Parts: sequence; structure tokens; C-alpha cells
Amino acid sequence: MFDFDALSHAIASRTVLCVGDLMLDEFIYGEVSRISPEAPAPVIAVQRSETNVGGAGNVARNIASLGARCIFAGLIGEDEAGAKLRAELSRETRIEAVLVTDPSRPTTRKVRFVSEHFSTHMLRADWELAQPAAPDIEQKLIDAILPQLGRADIVLLSDYAKGVLTARVIRNVIDAAKKLGKRVIVDPKSANLAIYRGATLLTPNRKEFAEATRSRADSEQGIADAAQDAMYLADCEAMLVTQSEHGMTLVVRGGEAIHVPALPVKVRDVSGAGDTVAAALALTLAANADWETALRMANAAAAVAVGKKGTATVTPAELRRKILPHASLAAEEKIVAAGGDLDVHLAEWRKQGLRVGFTNGCFDILHPGHVKVLTAARGACDRLIVGLNSDASVKRLKGEGRPVQDERARAEVLAALEAVDLVAIFEEDTPIDLITRVKPSVLVKGGDYTREQVVGYEVVEACGGEVLLIDILAGHSTTSLVERARGGAA
Repeated sequence: MFDFDALSHAIASRTVLCVGDLMLDEFIYGEVSRISPEAPAPVIAVQRSETNVGGAGNVARNIASLGARCIFAGLIGEDEAGAKLRAELSRETRIEAVLVTDPSRPTTRKVRFVSEHFSTHMLRADWELAQPAAPDIEQKLIDAILPQLGRADIVLLSDYAKGVLTARVIRNVIDAAKKLGKRVIVDPKSANLAIYRGATLLTPNRKEFAEATRSRADSEQGIADAAQDAMYLADCEAMLVTQSEHGMTLVVRGGEAIHVPALPVKVRDVSGAGDTVAAALALTLAANADWETALRMANAAAAVAVGKKGTATVTPAELRRKILPHASLAAEEKIVAAGGDLDVHLAEWRKQGLRVGFTNGCFDILHPGHVKVLTAARGACDRLIVGLNSDASVKRLKGEGRPVQDERARAEVLAALEAVDLVAIFEEDTPIDLITRVKPSVLVKGGDYTREQVVGYEVVEACGGEVLLIDILAGHSTTSLVERARGGAA
């Protein structure tokens, strides 16, 4: 459960120290025109090209695009690609680059040839020296990084195995960060997770996780079991395993695994999606959010990134639209009459592995307090159902003269909100029958209730769901609004 706008505001005041392998990403786009006679390979007629700051530099760009500040420490060569990277980073107002130059190695550079029409990568050419930095360069990196720790809210190590994050650099940074009480997130490349010992969170992809744990990692339970042993070895608090189109699984040491499915999106390019995930995780945790909120933010950020071409960044507005998407149905299509069929919606959502939330009320006059609860409720799930008391039900609960608006008008106003996916009208005094039919993963009410006062909490918890209470917005009450409108005392 989280208020996206409040979280985004908190993120904007945070600073991340990002350390990792910097590289120059070049994308050459064109159309496949024919097959080469010299070799059975496609010929691309080049139309345009793009150059981006890549690798760990893309993590820094995503941190900045999400509104926070980034202190970035990395390594470049004494060459044209290194000069380009230094110039590009200097133009980023929210990134402070602390770069060490190594004349003995080329700046890592990757050139991708992409079919514009099919969004297919045809070929990638790499210029790199993928070996650990020499001892003198290693010491320069450590001397450049450690003084920056005191200014950061969180530390992120982005390991591409190109030479920056040597065992000695990793050890120095993690130990120094822990002494200062700073959390450390690592996007690892080494199969030896012990070298990251003491980090807060490790974020391997499924292939990296399988290799590191020597497990199949082909199920949520299998990942959860292997992760507990891996976390003991790495002495970390949690592990997030990203699984591309299969979503993400977060395992907290000694706790339950939380899995979220990938959000439905047309994938255009997966380049740099892991960088976006790492940035979103770091910023959400730096803003003092809980593990599940960080997971949901990262999952949404990944969905935005893979829908773009090239090494992409994500903005708060894009992230907000993904977490609180625009209505996919017209308002009238989102309304289910009392006794109507919910099953067609529920079956499709469950087939997609989506987390269904539920809240309810009369919503006679929609006010900012309602909007806050509904928005926060939608932030806690993938699809939100709002149970709406019918006219007869409102009259029994509130007395003569209520509702002010009939059930159809109230339902249409609710259905027009981006946070609401379905409005289900019910005739009874309580929504217990509706809750029993829906069996939501999360049941949401305002903070003026206690858990035991929330109708249906036993049903939800018996099915493994949870009850969330959201702080109400003081000074907003439908009853007082109605009384003021009618000239009564507020």
C-alpha cells in the first residue's frame, strides 16, 4: 500500500551513490533490405543512430529521470568514447560524475544494429577489456568513492563485470557503507555471491540466480528455497530475482516470497531494463518504503522501460501511469449491477496472475478523502474493485434524505476515476457476500477503522490476503458536506 504522489515527492529529495561499469551504448537503426551475397546475412539500410550513456551510467540516468540526485563513480579510458561519456554526464544536472581515467584500457563501447520495422537486434559489436582494474586504478577508485558515502542516502553497485567492481572495491564500499548505516543494493554479475557479503539486497536475473545457487530456479517455490540459502551465504537481507516476462520474485531473509507478474506491455527493447529496475528499487528504499512497495515500483518501471527503444529512462509521470493506468474500459463498462456477473473480469485477472484489491462505501458525494483512499488502494494492487452500496442500502444506513445521488450517478463518478477498475453495486447492508465472491488479495479501508471492524477481514485473511488501513484525510466527511449544503450545522 502506498501513495504514489507522496512517495515520488520523497524520492525527489534523495541522493544515490551509484558505482559501476560505465559504457557507451550506440544504436544503429535501419531496414533489412536484402541478404548479402558475400555471406548469408541480412543487410541493413541505415536510417538513423543514437548514442546513450549505458551500463551503470544508465542506472544513474534513471535515478536522475525519476527526480533524484545521483553521485556516479566509474571508469573510462583515455579515448574518444570516454570523452563522449564525460561530456554526456556533465550535461545531466542531477548527476555528479566522479570518473577515474585508465589510459591502459578502452572505454567499454557497445554498438547494436537494430531492424527499425521489427524492433529486432540483428548484431552487437563490443569494444571492451573485461578484466579487473589494475591495483593502482583500483586504489584510485576506492579513494574516489569512499568520501562520497556520507552524502548518499543509499548505495547501488551496478556490476557488469568490466573491471570496476573488483572484490577489493566491493569489500571497501560495503564495509564503509555499513559503518555509516547506509543500505547497499547490488545488481550482481559474479556467481560467487559471497563477494557481496553484507549488502542489503541482491538483484540477480533468473539465469544469474540459477548459476549462483546451482538450482533450476523454474518456480516461485524453487526460487524462494534457493534464495534463503544464498542470502545466508551473502549475509544479505533480501534477494530479488527478475524473470523477464514472468515477473519478479522477492524473498526476504526468514520471510515469505512475494511474486508479482510482469505487467502487460508490448516489448520493444529489453536493453537496460535491469538498470531501470535497480534505480527504482534504490530510490524507493531510500524513501523508506517497504519491500513490497519497492517491488511494485520496480516492476512498473521495468514495464515502462521495455516498451521503449534503446537504453531508456523512466519519468515519474510514466511510472504513475503504469501504476495507476488510464481506464482500459469506458466508465459504463466498469459498472456491475447488483447481482451481476463479476466472474468474467475475475477469471481474466487471475489468469494473468494479477493482485485484486477491494474497498467499499456509499460514496454519496465524492470528496478528496475518498480520492486519497481509492488512489492508495489502487497502489496496493493490480486491479481495484469498489463495492458500492445501492440506494436502498444507503437509505437504511444513513436515513431519510440519503443518498443525495442515485446509485447510477455514484457508480459513474467512481468508474471515471483512473484508480478504479470495476464498480460492483450491492443491495445488502454490508459487502460480505461480495467479498466472499471476490476473495481479494487485499482489503482496504480508511484508518478510522480497526482491523477487526473491517467487514470481511476473516474471509480475506483465511484466503491468504491482507487488510490495509489507510490514514484518512482530516476535515472531509460526506455527512458534513450534505449538512452544509442543506444549511445545517457542520
